[in-house]
Amino acid sequence: MVKKWADFAGRPEPLTCKGWGNFSFLIFFFFLEMGSCYVAQAGLEFLVSSDPPTSASSGSHLWGLPQSRSLEAVGGHILGGGSRGWGGRRRSGPWPPWPVPTLQPPTPPADKLVSKNYPGLSLGDYSLLWKAHKKLTRSALLLGMRDSMEPVVEQLTQEFCERMRAQAGTPVAIEEEFSLLTCSIICHLTFGDKIKEDNLVPAYYKCIQEVLKTWSHWSIQIVDVIPFLRFFPNPGLRRLKQAIEKRDHIVEKQLRQHKESLVAGQWRDMMDYMLQVVAQPSMEEGSGQLLEGHVHMAAVDLLIGGTETTANTLSWAVVFLLHHPEIQQRLQEELDHELGPSASSSRVPYKDRARLPLLNATIAEVLRLRPVVPLALPHRTTRPSSISGYDIPEGTVIIPNLQGAHLDEMVWERPHEFWPDRFLEPGKNSRALAFGCGARVCLGEPLARLELFVVLTRLLQAFTLLPPGDALPSLQPLPHCSVILKMQPFQVWLQPRGLGVHSLGQSQ
Repeated sequence: MVKKWADFAGRPEPLTCKGWGNFSFLIFFFFLEMGSCYVAQAGLEFLVSSDPPTSASSGSHLWGLPQSRSLEAVGGHILGGGSRGWGGRRRSGPWPPWPVPTLQPPTPPADKLVSKNYPGLSLGDYSLLWKAHKKLTRSALLLGMRDSMEPVVEQLTQEFCERMRAQAGTPVAIEEEFSLLTCSIICHLTFGDKIKEDNLVPAYYKCIQEVLKTWSHWSIQIVDVIPFLRFFPNPGLRRLKQAIEKRDHIVEKQLRQHKESLVAGQWRDMMDYMLQVVAQPSMEEGSGQLLEGHVHMAAVDLLIGGTETTANTLSWAVVFLLHHPEIQQRLQEELDHELGPSASSSRVPYKDRARLPLLNATIAEVLRLRPVVPLALPHRTTRPSSISGYDIPEGTVIIPNLQGAHLDEMVWERPHEFWPDRFLEPGKNSRALAFGCGARVCLGEPLARLELFVVLTRLLQAFTLLPPGDALPSLQPLPHCSVILKMQPFQVWLQPRGLGVHSLGQSQ
């Protein structure tokens, strides 16, 4: 009997029985209620301060609660954590963190499914092999594509502006346009120029959107919280598997084509570079050997991580500039001063970005108010430690609260205001943690900063951003969001520079 139960418990596939659909959801709600009581009765303890938490601060995106409000309530407290019991004593400290619930195991079931048993860079446990995997991906981005990264971003951004010019005079849903642009950039860098010839970017973009949409659905997140539910029928889990199969088909096809055309000592894109690295024996003792599966997952991490995050930041930048036309005017004056009016073909190389201090400050302010991810990637302690007087056992999951740190009134003057000038003061940039911290800092930060600089430069050179009609887009994020703070749907008018507002209105 024990053996049969062990076999059942270890099955990777969910049970499928006719008529079990309604029953499985009864089981689901039973476990959901149990989990809620478990948390409410402090069966799972959190780092807390001596002050009682507000109702807003007790929420988490795992339960579909408004993440943005909970993070705002957290204020300046940067860390939260959880384990199966703190055991040690709680001590008050000068930097008391509010709770950030973490009920999932170190590697949740859905993440194992998404990563194909090759631990991803985001949530894989720290090890010498994980370190080698990270080094492979980072070197492919920074060394393999060092000379071609900026030209690719410039070329594709110029094409983006031409498409936007064709839509001048009509409201544009620019968020999706930004997503297509960033997806195109990361696809070109990862897979090479041939994807443009074969017109594959729209298919890749659709696939990425399907994976992200299904992965963030409540039916998947609850399996991460209560792993036993993966054994029951779950339409969301089935859709996620289908989306992952499409994703893997795309990546494996590219892997096969790259292997067939690979030339030793030469690389055209990041996949070429990574394939050549994994073909060589590992030089680091005890790190293990990187395999093609690691190249596969590196490509997946780059595609998913490099599409929505940067596009989301660009969209927030547009929203803030619509609310602050005086900042937009100053930015355009700065561009005109450096490049000359109507000089759409002129550019400031990224290495000379200091020539545009207000633009850099504006990017920094957008990232402060809307960091790439408001809760940084989870970290897990490898030995007993302490933070600000709190005893933290080994194996504790720690989640840095970047949004809270960026709204800390002890660090930032008028923290809730959009005020780019704060970053014109020397030393202010070092206080922002927009791309995370520690070993799991965002690998794509150099590319993301390059994209933000180039796209906003080109966009503000070519267009004045106007709201359609009198209505301004909301500055409040969507109330139910997962990893990133998404803005509410909005549109923008792109007025080509040199045209008056009235001429734009007549052209509609």
